[in-house]
Amino acid sequence: MNHFYDEKLRREKVFRDPIHGQIIVDNQIIMDLINTLEFQRLRRIKQLGTSSFTFHGAEHSRFGHCLGVYEITRQMCNYFQRNYPSKSAGDGLWNDEERPVALCAALLHDLGHGPYSHTFEHIFHTNHEQITRQLITDSSTNINKILRRVSPDFPHQVASVIDHTYHNPQVVQMISSQVDADRMDYLQRDAYYTGTNYGKFDLDRVLHVMRPVKGGIAFEISGMHAVEDYIISRLQMYLQVYFHPVSRSMEVILDHLLMRAKYIYQHPNDFEPDFTPHMLMPFFNNHFNLNDYLALDDGVLTTYFIHWTHSRDDILSDLASRFLNRRPFKSVIYDKNTQELLPTLRNLIQTAGFNSQYYTAVNDSFKLPYDTYHPQDSNAQTQIELLQPNGDFIELSQVSTLVASVSGREAGDQRFFFPKEMLESRDNIEIFEPIYEEFQSYIKNNHIIKPKE
Repeated sequence: MNHFYDEKLRREKVFRDPIHGQIIVDNQIIMDLINTLEFQRLRRIKQLGTSSFTFHGAEHSRFGHCLGVYEITRQMCNYFQRNYPSKSAGDGLWNDEERPVALCAALLHDLGHGPYSHTFEHIFHTNHEQITRQLITDSSTNINKILRRVSPDFPHQVASVIDHTYHNPQVVQMISSQVDADRMDYLQRDAYYTGTNYGKFDLDRVLHVMRPVKGGIAFEISGMHAVEDYIISRLQMYLQVYFHPVSRSMEVILDHLLMRAKYIYQHPNDFEPDFTPHMLMPFFNNHFNLNDYLALDDGVLTTYFIHWTHSRDDILSDLASRFLNRRPFKSVIYDKNTQELLPTLRNLIQTAGFNSQYYTAVNDSFKLPYDTYHPQDSNAQTQIELLQPNGDFIELSQVSTLVASVSGREAGDQRFFFPKEMLESRDNIEIFEPIYEEFQSYIKNNHIIKPKE
C-alpha cells in the first residue's frame, strides 16, 4: 500500500459539507477517484429517490453521501491510529496499512446505484452492489485504472470489502455493520435535507467510543447511551421518512410506469411500433453493459417520462403525468384479517375503469431495502458489542432497556395502493357512483375494514 502514500497531495483539498463541515482529501488517489466520470455520475442520482415528493428538500445526491461516508471512515482511521495502534500482529488493534482499502471502499461503496435506485433494480433485475464491484474490478473503467496504481490486486481488495469477504473484519464493519460509516452519514444527511430531527444523534460521541478489537469493532460501555440514541434515531427515520406512505406511493407509480413502458416495447404491434427509448432498450432486452448502465441517471428517466406524457397509450401517459406532477395513489393499511378483501377492492377499481394491474399495488414496508435492529434474528448482522471495564463484551440490548424494547419487533405496515379518485364523490358520473360508494364502505380511518352485514 506504500504506493497510496506516495501520492499524498502537497496541499489538502477541502469539500464544504453541511453535515461534516469539511471533508478533507489529502491523497491524489482519492482525488482522482472523485474526478472520474463513474463517480461524478452520482451527482445525478438522488440519494432518497421519490422521497423528495414528500420532503421537498430531499434533493441531495449519492455523490454527497459517498463523500460523507469517506469522511467518517477517515475520522475512524485517524482515531484508531492515534489511540489504538497495533503493536504486534494479531493483537486486535488497528493496523494503519488498512487505511487505503478502507477509504477507497467507503468512497466507492454506492458507485453502482442506478436511477431511482431500488425501483429501477426491481423492474430491470439489476443489483447495485454487483455493479459496484464490477465498476471497481473491470479493467476498462477509470476507477479500476486508478486503483491499480496502488497495486495490481488492490481493486479486488476494495471490492471484497464491499461484498464482506475482506480478511480484516474491522475494515468491513467500518463500511457495513449495525453502526457503520454508511448509516451514520445517511441518517444525519437525510435528516438534514428532509428537514426532520429524527436522524440526529451524537456522531462525535459514537466515533469516540468505538475501538478496534479482535474480530471487529466494539464500543466502550460508557458510550452506551450515544449508541442507544443512534438506534432509536434510525428506527424513527425508517418509520417517519423511509416508510412514508406518499414516498412509497410515488415508488409504486414509478414502478408501474416503467413496467408499462417495458410491456409496450415488448408488444410494439399492439401499441406503438415506433416506441424506441434507445437508452432504456438494453434494459428492456435484458442485455446491457457497463456503458449502458453508466449512461442512465435520474434526469435521463425524467426526460423519457416527459416524452411519455404524450404517448398514444393512455395508461403510460397517465402514469407519467401522475409521477411528474406528483399525483400519488392513495393507500390504506390492511392486515391478515382484511387481506382477503383485496381481490374485491381490485375488482371494484377495475369496474370503475382503472386497469387494476397498473392502478393497484400492495407494498410491505417490512421488506423495503432498509433494516431495523434485530439481535435475535438467526441471520442477524454483526451485533453491537459493548466493552466492559474488565474486558468482557456484552450485547447492547442486554444492558439497554430502550433498545431491548424495540429489538426483534417488526416496524412498518402493509398498504394497499389505489387511485385517489376512488375516494372522491362522482356525482357527475352516475353510472359509477354505486361502485365508488361500495368501495368506500371498505375504508375507515385509513384502514381496510369488513363492512357490516
